[in-house]
Amino acid sequence: MTATPRAVELVETAALAAADKLADGIIAYDVSDQLAITDAFVLCSASNDRQVRSIVDEVELRMRQAGANLVRREGEREGRWVLLDYLDVVIHVQGSEERTYYALERIWKDCPQIQLPELSVNPGRTP
Repeated sequence: MTATPRAVELVETAALAAADKLADGIIAYDVSDQLAITDAFVLCSASNDRQVRSIVDEVELRMRQAGANLVRREGEREGRWVLLDYLDVVIHVQGSEERTYYALERIWKDCPQIQLPELSVNPGRTP
């Protein structure tokens, strides 16, 4: 099984929103073969708590405009790792230290990456 076209559309929406707020290391994985609860993960990081919140706000706005319903948000109080669950897509916005420490890319490295719009990928920026 692969991620649905709707999930891929939402991944692109989230990635572009995160890029507009200068998120680092934006990457997406098709986890539909591994998990029954979602089709895709989007991972990105930010240099500080304020930027994490800014990215989260922009992603939520754009996803709402795309007709996606947020079903769960976790980690907002700490502001270091916020998880946004849209059922088809789960978005992880992490502080740089949390991104390095938890290294979600290692966990999902066997899953196929979802090609992101060129505007969301900046090769000079890393997690």
